[in-house]
Amino acid sequence: MNRRAGLRYEFVESLEAGLALTGSEVKSVRAGNVNLNDGFVRIDNEQAYLWNVHIAPYGFGSSFVPQEPTRRRKLLLNRREINRWMGKTTVKGLTIVPLEVYFNKRGLAKVKIALAKHKTGPDRRDDIKKRDLGREMQREFTGKRRVR
Repeated sequence: MNRRAGLRYEFVESLEAGLALTGSEVKSVRAGNVNLNDGFVRIDNEQAYLWNVHIAPYGFGSSFVPQEPTRRRKLLLNRREINRWMGKTTVKGLTIVPLEVYFNKRGLAKVKIALAKHKTGPDRRDDIKKRDLGREMQREFTGKRRVR
C-alpha cells in the first residue's frame, strides 16, 4: 500500500493492471517485500512500465540469477487504456502512481494504479486540518459514551 501517495496526490481515476514479474519476484511479493513509496508509471513506445518500485530479492531464490530490486516492470494494459491515459498525462499534467500490489482470486499479480494530480501546499494543509478535526470529534464522541 502506498500511503505517501494519498498525502502527495489527489486521485482523479484508478485502474487495475497486470504486472509482469519473474518467479523469484512473485515469491517476494507474496512475502510482502514491496516498497511503492517512490514508484511511478511511465509510458514509453506505447507500453506502460512501472519504475522505481523496490521488490526485495527473494531470500531462498537462486544466487546465480541476481535480480535488480528497482528495475522497470511491464504493466499489462489494453492499448486503448494506455492511449487514453497517455493523452491525459500529457495534456493535463497529471501523473500515474501505483497504489497497491496484490494477488487477485486467480493468483495473478495485479497493481492498482491511479491518475493523480499533485497537491500544492495549501491543499495539503487543508487535508491535515480536516484529519485533525475528525480525530478530535471522534475523541469527543467516544469519551461521552463511556460509563464510569
